[in-house]
Amino acid sequence: MATLYLSLGTNLGDRRSNLETALTLIGQRIGTVEDVSDVVETEPWGFDSPNSFLNLTAKVITELKPLDVLKTIKKIEKGMGRTSKTGTEGYQDRIIDIDLLLYDELVMESPELTIPHRLMHKRRFVLEPLAEIAPELEHPLLHKKISQLLNDIQ
Repeated sequence: MATLYLSLGTNLGDRRSNLETALTLIGQRIGTVEDVSDVVETEPWGFDSPNSFLNLTAKVITELKPLDVLKTIKKIEKGMGRTSKTGTEGYQDRIIDIDLLLYDELVMESPELTIPHRLMHKRRFVLEPLAEIAPELEHPLLHKKISQLLNDIQ
């Protein structure tokens, strides 16, 4: 069994319902959702939009391997109506976005997946909810606690 942390965000439609639906699907398809942060409302990061985001972080216990988690995340996003992941067109509004932040202490980089998430330490909307549920968790590359990473960007 592995412990992973996911970041969920949404800025289209019924945002609270989108988060609830995604958490339910994660529990059904990825593993046991052990803890969920409070929801934080944030401005879009990396692009302009009139639609603010609702974000949260979830701790999940899974039997799935990292690439299987990623494949399942993509299926959940697509099933909820996400039309495309960020690509050459840049960031955009989305019904749901689920990012795999951490998977145990694993460090990996492949064309499909990088763990830990390569931008998590720069994103307040990720660190704030993650610090709520796992402040003492250590970033496996930066060797800093999540609470310290959050302090570093304040």
